[in-house]
Amino acid sequence: MDNQNRSSVLQWLLPTGIMLVVVVVMLLRFWSKSGTESENSVFKTLISSTESYASNFRHELEKVGKTGEPIGVLIGDEGVADSARVAELLGVTADCADVEKVLYSDINGVGIDQTGAPVEIGQESWFEEVRGSESSYIYVQEEEAIIVTERVNSDKAQGYLLMFYPLSKFSNMLLNSGYDSSSFLAIVDMNGGILSASGAASNACLQDGNILTTIEGENREAAKSLRGRMNNGSRGNVYISLNKQKQLLTFVPVGAPGWDMVLGVSDAYVDRQIGYLRKNTSNMIVSLLLVIIIFFCIVMVINIVGKIRSNEKKKELEDKADTDQLTGLNNKLATERKIKEYMAKHPDKQSMMFILDIDNFKKINDTMGHAFGDEVLRSLGTQIGSIFRASDIIGRVGGDEFMVFLKDIPNDETILKEARKVEEFFKNFQAGEYVKYKATASIGVAVFPQEGAEFEALYKAADQGLYKAKKRGKNQLAFYRDRTPAGQEEPKTEE
Repeated sequence: MDNQNRSSVLQWLLPTGIMLVVVVVMLLRFWSKSGTESENSVFKTLISSTESYASNFRHELEKVGKTGEPIGVLIGDEGVADSARVAELLGVTADCADVEKVLYSDINGVGIDQTGAPVEIGQESWFEEVRGSESSYIYVQEEEAIIVTERVNSDKAQGYLLMFYPLSKFSNMLLNSGYDSSSFLAIVDMNGGILSASGAASNACLQDGNILTTIEGENREAAKSLRGRMNNGSRGNVYISLNKQKQLLTFVPVGAPGWDMVLGVSDAYVDRQIGYLRKNTSNMIVSLLLVIIIFFCIVMVINIVGKIRSNEKKKELEDKADTDQLTGLNNKLATERKIKEYMAKHPDKQSMMFILDIDNFKKINDTMGHAFGDEVLRSLGTQIGSIFRASDIIGRVGGDEFMVFLKDIPNDETILKEARKVEEFFKNFQAGEYVKYKATASIGVAVFPQEGAEFEALYKAADQGLYKAKKRGKNQLAFYRDRTPAGQEEPKTEE
C-alpha cells in the first residue's frame, strides 16, 4: 500500500509541477501586458465619457432646433404683419427651448426679438454666415452663443428664426465629474479654435484660445496627428506635454459642423486609473496563484485517496453503467457482455437462455398510456428477479423484451422445472398500483451449449422458440426443441 501511495504521488507530482510552472509563466506574461491593457482600458473609458458629453451637448442643440421647427411653420403660415403675434411666438420659443434670446429676421437682417423690440442684424458678420451656410448651427463669439437657425420660407414670410443657445450652460458640464482639478472639457472647431470650455480655466491648453496652435510648439507631431484625425471625424487619445506637464487629450466629433469635444486630463490622473486597474490585476494574480496551488494540492490528495478506494468504486460505477434506468435490471450491452463472459469461461456448463416478450405491449401503451406501459416494465423488472438466483443474469434487451440466462443447469429435469417456474410467474404477474393489470408474455427458451455454443447462435435459437410461442397464440413458453421430463414421450408439434 505504501508503494502504491508513493507511486501515486510521483505519478501526479511531475505533471502537477509542470502545469504549475506553465501557469506561473502565463500569469507573469499576463502581468507584463497588464500595463498596456490597463492603459487601453482607461483610454476607452475616457473616449466613452467624452462621447457622453458630446451626446449631451448635441442633444441640447437638437432640442432647441426641434422647439423652433413648429414656431417657424406658424410664422410662415401667419406671416409677420402682426409684430405682436410674432413676438408672442418668439417668447414661447425662448421659454420652451430654455434660451435667453430669440429673433426673427427677414433675409435682409431686419426683424424683432421676443420682447417685440426691432432688430437690425444685417451688418453683423455672423449674419452673412447665417445666410450663406447650410448648417443649422452658427457659433457667434461676440454673443458667446451658438445660433440654432430655422429657415422660414413661405409666401407670407421669408427669413430666419434665430435661437441663441448660451454657451454659459456648457461651462457647468464638467462639474461633479470625478476628474481632478486640472481637467477640462472644450468644444473646438476644425482649426482647433475653442468655442467654449468647462473645468480648469487655467489649463495651459486653453490659454491662447486655440488648442492646436497652443500645443504645436512642444508637440508638433501630436498636433499634426490631432489635426488630421479631427478633420477626418475620428476619435482617439493623444499625449502632449506643455510646460513640462504631460496631459492626455481625448477627442470625439460632436456631430455639429466640424466641431469636436476635447477632454483633457493630467498624466497623473491617467496613471492613477491605470494603477487602480493594475492593483486589481495584481490581487487577482496572487489570489489565482494561491487557488491554483491549493487546487493542485487537493487534486493530489484526492487522487491518492481515490487510488486507494478505486477498486471499491469501480464496481459501483460499472453496475450503474450496466443498469437499465427503468427496470433496474441489466441493460442490453451489459446483459450480452456478462453472458458472453460466462460462456467463454464455462463452455461446457449447461445453461438456459429465456427471451421474454410482453404480449400486446403496444395495445397497453395505446389504451392505458405510456406511463402505465412503463409501470408494467418496471413491475416486471422488480418481480422477475425474485424467482431466480442472484448469480443468474437478467436484463432488458429491448423496449418490451427481456432476457434471462440461468447458469449451471445440471439436467433436463431442472431445465423443465425452471421453465415451469417462469410459466407460473406469468400466471400470477400483475402490474399497477391502483389499477391492476394482468400482463402475459411469450417466451422462447434455448439450452447452452447444445443449441448454441456462441451467444449469437444461442440467442437465435431462443428467438426461434419465441417465434414458436407466438405462433401458437402467445402467452406460452416454447423451447427451440420441444422437451418433456425424463421418461415421458415428447409431444409432436407442428413447425
